[in-house]
Amino acid sequence: MQGSPAPNEHETVGAYALGILDDAAATAFEAHLAGCEWCAQQLDELAGMEPMLAALADLPGAGTPAIAESLTAKPSPALAERLVEEVAERRASKRRRNFYLVGTAAALIIGGPFAAVATTGGGGDDGGGKKTEATRQAGSPAESAFAEMPDRVTATDPATRVSATVALEKKAWGTEAVLELKNVKGPQKCSLIAVGKNGERETLSSWTVPNWGYGIPDATTEKARKPLYVHGGAAFEPNQIDHFEVMTFDGERLVEVDA
Repeated sequence: MQGSPAPNEHETVGAYALGILDDAAATAFEAHLAGCEWCAQQLDELAGMEPMLAALADLPGAGTPAIAESLTAKPSPALAERLVEEVAERRASKRRRNFYLVGTAAALIIGGPFAAVATTGGGGDDGGGKKTEATRQAGSPAESAFAEMPDRVTATDPATRVSATVALEKKAWGTEAVLELKNVKGPQKCSLIAVGKNGERETLSSWTVPNWGYGIPDATTEKARKPLYVHGGAAFEPNQIDHFEVMTFDGERLVEVDA
């Protein structure tokens, strides 16, 4: 995580990104997030950690050396397996309050190799250890990954005017995706959902849009004019996906993007 260490409520951002806070703690952090640009930046960079772990947890043999070998940057095998197992158990039991251990582990490794698994793409250098121009110009790890992915689909909803571009890359475990979202106003909670050609739906990532929104062209602040970049993963292979949907937690579809 970038920046100097921050105390107390700032440290909650790791647990919030994983979705493991209880309702009261999540509500309290969201109130803090609305006025904290530092936490908003960190949340952008951490978006996608929980769904990436969940995607691994859904795969046969998750946490095994075979899975670890498919990752571009890896924690120790024991740590990777522990995190995947924790997310699998959380998804099965539908309880968040018992998994602060995952948030603690994530906070400890945010600055380490596993952060690259969750928030970066397949590499930002030219093969000789030098970053490409696209990577140097990009900001957050999710934005850097977006800049490196050549396969993209985009759409703008005529009613909501929300614009979305999804960058895709095939992986051994399924599909890595980075969403660029523009002209979305807050506060609201949203999810990126992949809809398969077989009709199945899979959530790649979810996030909170603060009061100021993202990618608002006529906004008075730079942070509101900047698009949101969200990193996620799906068990679908790219050719199995029919389209993507950006949905609010209230069930409103903000934009649909054909794959």
